[in-house]
Amino acid sequence: MLLTTGQAAEELGCAVTTFRRLVHAGLLPGLSRRGVRVMVPLKAVQALSVRRTAPLEQLEAQEIAVLRVDTAQRVDEPDRDWIGFAASLAPEDLLKALRGWWRCDAASIAAGGVLPVTLSGYVVAVLTGLERWERNGEGRHAFPGARLAGYVTDLATPTTTITSRVDDDQRLAELLLGTRLASHSGGAIAYVPTHTAN
Repeated sequence: MLLTTGQAAEELGCAVTTFRRLVHAGLLPGLSRRGVRVMVPLKAVQALSVRRTAPLEQLEAQEIAVLRVDTAQRVDEPDRDWIGFAASLAPEDLLKALRGWWRCDAASIAAGGVLPVTLSGYVVAVLTGLERWERNGEGRHAFPGARLAGYVTDLATPTTTITSRVDDDQRLAELLLGTRLASHSGGAIAYVPTHTAN
């Protein structure tokens, strides 16, 4: 059975624009078109609806930052061609597209030790190696040493690609990728408590 994006969004209890970000990012398998409509397999929507919540209590930090992104868009910048997330981007392009510049508390991001990247409330990538940061003249920060621990290529299954050889990076990627992670912020960066006991 196939659903329109509107029906799929209704099934998940989210806005249609939120659901369409997942479609445009290339995260859902088995899509088809009927005229101008994108049709989504019911099975993929059901898989999204039962996706587990990110087990943040397993992280050591008491609070982590979450990078909330949109679908990848081309940019004219000297150090990158894209900003945002798309499953089709090569790992090196994806890392450049995700590692800055944001208005944020850089020290808090570094203290968290991991930066889950969410698109429409699902963790689609995980960044680590956040110990060092730079600040530009506009008060925005970037993390030039950031590593892409892994990313999602199919959110329904989910299918993940682990891109770091660092043991702890792999553990964090396997723990978080494909999970649901709600966060609220007026900007790209949100801060979420992990409920870790002292």
